[in-house]
Amino acid sequence: MNANGRLGEYLRARRERLHPEDVGLAVGIGRRRVEGLRREEVAILAGISTEYYLRLEQGRDANPSGQVLEALARALRLDSVASAYLRSLARPETASTAVDHGDVVHESTRWLIESWPLTAAVVHSRYIDVLASNALARALNPNFRPGVNSVLSLLSDPSERVFHVDWEPLAARSIALLRNMADTHTGDARLAALVAEGRAASTLFGELWERQDVIRVGDGTHVLRHPDVGELTLTYLRLPLVGTDGQSIFLYSAQPGSPSAARLERLAAAD
Repeated sequence: MNANGRLGEYLRARRERLHPEDVGLAVGIGRRRVEGLRREEVAILAGISTEYYLRLEQGRDANPSGQVLEALARALRLDSVASAYLRSLARPETASTAVDHGDVVHESTRWLIESWPLTAAVVHSRYIDVLASNALARALNPNFRPGVNSVLSLLSDPSERVFHVDWEPLAARSIALLRNMADTHTGDARLAALVAEGRAASTLFGELWERQDVIRVGDGTHVLRHPDVGELTLTYLRLPLVGTDGQSIFLYSAQPGSPSAARLERLAAAD
């Protein structure tokens, strides 16, 4: 799909997720024939003509202005992350101009993550592939080994459903992160293959990908059921690696003095 088509697809997906009452429009009497907002309603909210909005959604306009994109973001109630994603779809890089060394982890990064014996650390690519991990991370979850795609393993490996207490919300967040991180270049064969594999492995993957949600991940809490040490409540932190093509470090640690910290220490000692 070309860049204009991807932009139109995203506009349509966000329009269909909104309802008149969400944007202060009267619902009226009787059943609406469309899911979500009508095209003309989005056009009115954005202050553009219905014909022009139709051209955008059908991929027939190649260069919407920044002002139009801002107006559409407001009309569709996009947050800052979704607004930035909208702009990236309108002004995409091509895969040939993207940095081509996203799988190379700097040696100093490897030294750093190995220096944390009680913090599990995983280096991910922009496609959420595991590029490197420390010993505790691999003891925490065998799928945190290099070469595994964390989104695919989460959706296709039955053990992940047992391991993560909040598996389904985590799956939704992970696919939204993947879209925001990786779906920014046109002609990206790696992403196309990854999405095709995800769809083949999991119906839920396809459903969540079609939602076209995008998020940034910074920090939060995971509750995990480890087969050897029991339940763990871990804080996670995502640190983007400057100067790379979208690499980031995910850190998992336990509150000092907590039962989870003691269990994490036992896991580290057993490795």
